[in-house]
Amino acid sequence: MRRIPSFPALRAFEAAARLGSFARASEELHLTPSAVSHQIRGLERWFGRALFRRSNRQALLTADGQRLLAGLSSAFDAIESVCAELGPPVPSSLAVHCTPSFAAKWLGPRLPTFVESHPDIAIRLSTSAEPVDLGRQAAIDILIAYGRPPRGPGLTVESLGPEEIAALCAPEVAWAAESAAPGAIGPFTRLDSSFSPVRWPDWFAQNGLPVPAGGAGTAFDRGALVISAAVQGLGVALETLRFAQDELAAGQLVRLGGGRVESLTRDLHFICYRERDGALEKIRAFRRWLLEVEAESRSGRRAEPA
Repeated sequence: MRRIPSFPALRAFEAAARLGSFARASEELHLTPSAVSHQIRGLERWFGRALFRRSNRQALLTADGQRLLAGLSSAFDAIESVCAELGPPVPSSLAVHCTPSFAAKWLGPRLPTFVESHPDIAIRLSTSAEPVDLGRQAAIDILIAYGRPPRGPGLTVESLGPEEIAALCAPEVAWAAESAAPGAIGPFTRLDSSFSPVRWPDWFAQNGLPVPAGGAGTAFDRGALVISAAVQGLGVALETLRFAQDELAAGQLVRLGGGRVESLTRDLHFICYRERDGALEKIRAFRRWLLEVEAESRSGRRAEPA
């Protein structure tokens, strides 16, 4: 039979000695400070000697306490090491960065399927509308870039796939614009997305129409906000269907002009990562999942009525 004191008491002592505080030890061990103090006093009674000098709320080790800490530290390190070898692997962390609208309208709703199928990969998602330089921001593993794809040595860039950019509006707005000029499209209020590289003059040119002198409406710095404004009937949004699938499926938005006008097709979102990271399984798994899910989404968009 091993002649050693209570293991919880040894653990309380090691935490307090390592952290230099009974209070911090109590937080780490999820005990009350009085419980930690009680464990350590019991340990001191077992040894018959003081392990701490208590003064001004500081936990200062005596010479015997320092000797005990040295032995326990190596023993606890060995215990932690063998437990790590036998236990389940620590989840690999994958830092993903994209625009707020892509996160809210596309990635976020689909991300649970990736998490469920890859429990060994912990996703850390961050967003901003500003350009990101993967060469300088080492904390980001994968960037979903919007607009113009980034360029640079050592960078892999791949399109997420072409997307349809259409004039979208609430049904009542479409009806008003079409009834104003039977068989054609009458005046309508245009909603602008500040960061979109596809502009209203592109849409008018695609359809052989002159750009009206008036009709400019509110401008937004998020594609998701443009979609929301269109749903509220504030005007017509020129936005990617990637951001409007739910609203189209629910009948909250329709294509202006139905099948009588053409949409635009562009590659707007790009998967970006460092070439040296391309062989990492977490990168390969997330890239593969993105492309598979987008292919399924694109099939669904093709099946929608025009």
